[in-house]
Amino acid sequence: MLKINNKIVKGTILDMDGVLWRGDELLCDLPALFKSFHDHHIQVSLATNNGLRTVDDYVRRFKGFGVTVEPSHIITSAIAIAALVKKDFPQGGPVHIMGEKALFETMQQNGFYHSDTDPQAVVAGLTKSFTYNMIKDASLAIQKGLPFYFTNPDPTYPSPEGIIPGAGTVLAALETASGVKATLAGKPLPFSFEVAMDVLKTQPDETLVIGDRLSTDIRGGQDAGCLTALVLTGISTIEDYNNWEPKPDLLLNTITDLFNA
Repeated sequence: MLKINNKIVKGTILDMDGVLWRGDELLCDLPALFKSFHDHHIQVSLATNNGLRTVDDYVRRFKGFGVTVEPSHIITSAIAIAALVKKDFPQGGPVHIMGEKALFETMQQNGFYHSDTDPQAVVAGLTKSFTYNMIKDASLAIQKGLPFYFTNPDPTYPSPEGIIPGAGTVLAALETASGVKATLAGKPLPFSFEVAMDVLKTQPDETLVIGDRLSTDIRGGQDAGCLTALVLTGISTIEDYNNWEPKPDLLLNTITDLFNA
């Protein structure tokens, strides 16, 4: 049993980039960490703003590290935005998609397909093959009045090379070019947290959100009414923590400190 502020933790919403790994570099003993969650009777959901990988990609990645993860317990920003668009367009259909393969596949699994012939909406996210023509085509479609959805606002994310441009960099370009603000689904918006707690079947006051970025993981967790823990292995620093209010419930040097303490 893990208790924080006299509240028993029954589930955790765990970020991955900057918490479990940085690129291909592991930041903890992953099998030992998941055994600790199991031994403390804590269900684990994995929520990430990274929309570059599919759920199957993540399942395979965890398996390669010696951990078995249920696909339904993985929530990416691509899954969150697809679910949000599905709420608005339950019949599916044509949309203009700008992003990586994972976004195209996730939208397709929800009944949508990429088309520039009478699309119903523009759905975009981070793409590493970012070009001027991509921005031009998407922004022109948005300016025609199409609803504009974007995966998440993270301006950067951690890598072995350092802090590199994230989805928010592309978002800024699209919003600048079109003059329209996007509808977002990833953290810190509540949608990802609600989906995760529905999977975990936990209430906010018994759910611990663990992440490395104050502006998304911690803010989103706090807004959702969850317990929160900041890990100092990713984006946010101790200086950021000192200037942040309200403080997260826990401050951890690494994710393993959650149980070592």
